[in-house]
Amino acid sequence: MITLAPADLALILGYLVFLAFVIWRTRDQVHAGEADFLLLGRTMTLPAFVATLVSTWYGGILGVGEYSFLYGISNWLVFGVPYYLAALLFALFLASPARRSRVLSIPDQLERAYGRGPALLGAGIVFLMTVPAAYVLMLGVLLRMFFGGPLVLWILAGAAASGLYVGIGGFRSVVRTDVLQFVLMYLGFALLLAVAAGRYGGFAFLHESLPPAHLSWSGGRSLGAIAVWYVIALSTLVEPSFYQRCYAARSTSVARGGILVSILFWIVFDALTTFTGLYARAVLGPGTDPLTSYPALAERVLPVGLKGLFFVGLLAVIMSTVDSYSFLAAQSLGRDIISRARGEVGTWRLRRFQWSLAASSLLAVLLAAWKGSVVGLWHDLGSLGTPMLLFPLAAGFRRPPLVPRRFVLPSMAVSGLTALLWLLAGEPDGAYPFGLEPIYPGLAVSALILSAGALLRWRTGAS
Repeated sequence: MITLAPADLALILGYLVFLAFVIWRTRDQVHAGEADFLLLGRTMTLPAFVATLVSTWYGGILGVGEYSFLYGISNWLVFGVPYYLAALLFALFLASPARRSRVLSIPDQLERAYGRGPALLGAGIVFLMTVPAAYVLMLGVLLRMFFGGPLVLWILAGAAASGLYVGIGGFRSVVRTDVLQFVLMYLGFALLLAVAAGRYGGFAFLHESLPPAHLSWSGGRSLGAIAVWYVIALSTLVEPSFYQRCYAARSTSVARGGILVSILFWIVFDALTTFTGLYARAVLGPGTDPLTSYPALAERVLPVGLKGLFFVGLLAVIMSTVDSYSFLAAQSLGRDIISRARGEVGTWRLRRFQWSLAASSLLAVLLAAWKGSVVGLWHDLGSLGTPMLLFPLAAGFRRPPLVPRRFVLPSMAVSGLTALLWLLAGEPDGAYPFGLEPIYPGLAVSALILSAGALLRWRTGAS
């Protein structure tokens, strides 16, 4: 349990009042259609683009704390560098084509390139990738630390709260809240790190108080355990929130430039979170629950007022991702799966979106309660989704696509099944066949099938 003074509670209450105000402001808003509700009418400016992308993509804050507490500075090599590189690739090669495509979602792009079957299967995997299970788990853990009680209750409450303003105000509500949450996340962690360093000292304190592995590049983990995250980071190239922001950008320059600027902000925030994790391990010792190391450090070192401000920042990091992913999951289920299966894509149905939001939020709660590990959820979903979508989506921006249509659906299905079977074979201890992570055989199968199709097209001109 976290001890909160009235001043701390007032700050947290003020944040919740702000979210309620957003709901009130958007309750009677009239939307001009799909593009307006889902993409802000394609008018997003550079500051809004950066604020919403930075805050959304960094929602796994307790998972970062879990990893940095256990493995130290290697957190930067696992959750930092590979994702900067992947985001850079997206900015250089995919951001502009995505904005020029004028579609509304990844399944739209798949249907344009390959037809309805791959689009429906792609919509299914996008739905699973965006169900915010890891993030409602973190939100539930944090709320339980504030108020006590069963974890499942707070997971459910957090999912319901985020769904309210998403279901009423659309993407406009997501962006409005993300702008404030962007500021709060940096402010909160800067305060915690500054106070911890001021109280205990700088690098000399960390060097004396931490196990040597925590200050090594590997954190005591094997090269293979670190290298797999560089492959999992390729999931950035099929990340629905990246595509959504690019589709919503005012221009191609906003889409590309926004990602490049965002990388700089992520580097700064990773510095804050990694060193805060090191202080948590040094100050609290190995007996602390790694998943709650950031809140526990704040409880130990922050005075009244600053503690409340930090927890508002922590809530903001998580909520900014819960709302964005809840929105994307509802869009994937309601529009990209149900409406596409019924041949109704292009006919906007708000009520269907709202029911899909409720269903995806419930699934997030169930997955969070079942898996129980933030990093484990990231690993499993990335291992399944990336092999299915990476190569077909990248090849689909070319006109005509590099691969004949009839090869794409088998590639997606077989690569996903391969990764799933590999994943199940490694449960519960992660001892995968031949020591290979599931993403590797999945990508290999996808590449093999699509390469055969590309070779056939090159030799025969097959469609």
